[in-house]
Amino acid sequence: MLLGSVLLVGLVVVVAAAVGAAAFDAADSAPSPTRPTALSLSVSGDTLSLVHEGGAPLDVDSLAVRISVDGAPLAHQPPVPFFSASGFRPGPTGPFNAAADSRWTVGETATLELAGTNDPDIVPGATVTVRVFDGDTPVATLEARAS
Repeated sequence: MLLGSVLLVGLVVVVAAAVGAAAFDAADSAPSPTRPTALSLSVSGDTLSLVHEGGAPLDVDSLAVRISVDGAPLAHQPPVPFFSASGFRPGPTGPFNAAADSRWTVGETATLELAGTNDPDIVPGATVTVRVFDGDTPVATLEARAS
């Protein structure tokens, strides 16, 4: 009887160890959650600056940017990336520039400047809203007051 009890306890220990090892192995192979992309916006005069603050890199070639001023959409929206586009001054900087790397990574700033041919104008105190999409998927909605 004592030998049977020892064998039973030994079998329980082996099964418990196997289940525990399988659970730890499954936890290690589970994908880690992806941090959502964090962007920030600042507006100085006619210049908009967007900073990639955190999360996965963005493929600029698949992005769309839609800008409004005090709720009114701009007459000309920026193609992304671009160098010269109607309604914007040539030569945006950072990943919005067609000559830049197409990956927008943490710490990089993308800037663009409205031309006088775009409407409405950005006046001091205006609320500028920028919506960023990856294809049809919203990435961020940003708002800032123009200085």
